Amino acid sequence: MKVSIIIPVKEINHYIRESIPYLLNLNYDDYEILILPDFYKEKMIFLNSEKIKVIESGRTGPAEKRDLGAKEAEGKILAFIDDDAYPKKDWLRKVVRNFKANIVAVGGPAITPLNDSLRQKASGIVFETLTGGGGMDYRYKPKKRRFVDDFPTVNFSVLKKVFLEIGGFDSNYWPGEDTEFCLKLINKGYRIIYDPQAVVYHHRRELFKEHLKQISQYGKHRGRFARTLPDTSFRLTYLMPSLFVLFLIIGFIISFFSQIFLTIFLLLIATYFVIITFDVAIRVNNINILVLAVLGVFLTHIFYGVNFLYGFMSGKSFKSRLK
Repeated sequence: MKVSIIIPVKEINHYIRESIPYLLNLNYDDYEILILPDFYKEKMIFLNSEKIKVIESGRTGPAEKRDLGAKEAEGKILAFIDDDAYPKKDWLRKVVRNFKANIVAVGGPAITPLNDSLRQKASGIVFETLTGGGGMDYRYKPKKRRFVDDFPTVNFSVLKKVFLEIGGFDSNYWPGEDTEFCLKLINKGYRIIYDPQAVVYHHRRELFKEHLKQISQYGKHRGRFARTLPDTSFRLTYLMPSLFVLFLIIGFIISFFSQIFLTIFLLLIATYFVIITFDVAIRVNNINILVLAVLGVFLTHIFYGVNFLYGFMSGKSFKSRLK
């Protein structure tokens, strides 16, 4: 079964240069690689392969690029991967084996590469922890095989005929087009399987600026979805950071009027930091990553929580460009 690997990107960058050798070395025979930059003026030797097609999309966002790639794809399976990710050699073999019965889509873990920087690794640990990732650590490291109802496009494959039937991605959402698309799949009665062996490696955004910028976007869109698409987004996991932010604000104010409450308030905050420190410590053996990740979890809760509330209350569409 032929597979079309689709990679949206603003421009040909060093991440694509890194991933192409991995993509060309997959131990799967029948596949093509579609790379969709805004513009492609100069031919590049490293892209000169019969498996690779470069398709200019013009200045548009990731959802439109993926939709364009799907229309141009020759494969029966569309395998979406981000430009800053690269696959394990047996990736496509592990993906393709899952398509049977009413399973029409496959997601797999996006693991932090060993060659990422210290701050990138700390960002990855934030997502891998229970306190930072909200129990979705299976997206970032291999865990138990399961059915899911929401999965990111960094490592997501779907039957082309079903993708077109559903109507592709909604360009009004980014990040978030994958959540909206998965919900449409589930509502049609289709199933999405998580295969822990369908592995890609995904470079993280460095703590703190780039990581928190990404988290803020996630929070806005999830907040909006909690209001407009509550089936898979109005969940305690996504609400917890906002509840934590409200607790900090309200607790801070009340503490001015009650010494007893101030003591309780400070004790609860101390307990919170003990919990996230333990959660990080059992996963790392580097003190620098430990400190960065603990602070990263705390700031992730704050930035995600605030932006979730903003997205929920505004109800606006946050259409974004690929960075």
